[in-house]
Amino acid sequence: MKISFILPVLNESELIVEQLKLLQLYRQRGHEVLVIDGGSMDNTVKLATALADAVHVSTPGRAVQMNCGAEKASGDVLLFLHIDTTLPNKADQLILKALEPDSCAWGWFSICLSNPRLPYRIISMMMNLRSRISSVCTGDQALFVRRELFDAIGGFPVLPIMEDVAISKELRSVVPPSRISNSAVTSSRRWEKKGLVKTVLLMWQLRLLYFLGVSTTKLVAMYYPGRS
Repeated sequence: MKISFILPVLNESELIVEQLKLLQLYRQRGHEVLVIDGGSMDNTVKLATALADAVHVSTPGRAVQMNCGAEKASGDVLLFLHIDTTLPNKADQLILKALEPDSCAWGWFSICLSNPRLPYRIISMMMNLRSRISSVCTGDQALFVRRELFDAIGGFPVLPIMEDVAISKELRSVVPPSRISNSAVTSSRRWEKKGLVKTVLLMWQLRLLYFLGVSTTKLVAMYYPGRS
C-alpha cells in the first residue's frame, strides 16, 4: 500500500526543510509527500518544492488544508503530519503492519514531547493514556487512515480548532483505532513558551468546553488570544 504523508503548513520556513529531509526515505520507498500551504508569507513554498512530491496552496485552516491534501493524494493510506512532529524510524512499515488486519482502518502513534525533563514525560504519558481510554487522538499524534474510510466519513470537519478530536469521534464510531506504541516526538515549544501548568489547564478547559458544546469560534479565540 502507498502512504501519502500530508503536511499542512503556514509560515514554517524555519522548520520545513528539516522535516522534509526526514521524509525523503519514504519517497524512495514509493510513498508520497504532499505539502499543503495556507498562504505563507515567507519562503515555505519555495523551500518545500524541491523536497516534496507536490506543494499545493489552499485556503488557510488546518482542516481545510488537510482535506485539500487528501483530495490531491494518490495513496491508499493518508497520514496527517504536523510540521513539528517527527515520526519514529520505519514509520511506514509500522503503519502498514498496524493496518494488516482487515478490521483496522485508522490509528495514531504514541506521543513523546521533545523536552526530556520529568514533567514533560509525565504529560506525554497522560496524553497517551487519555487517547487510549477515549479512542481520540490529537493532531500531534500523526493520525493515519485508509483512504476509503476517510472519504466515507467526509474528511475532516471544517472547524477552526478541534478538528482532530472531531474526526477521531467520527472514525471511532465506524471502527476501533489502532495505536502504534513507537512514539512520534513532538515539539514542546508551546508548553515551554506559555508555561507548563498554564498550557495543560488550557487544553483541559478547551476540551471540556468543546464537549459541552461551546462553539469552536469561541474556543479558537481562547487558544489564540489577540488573533483577529
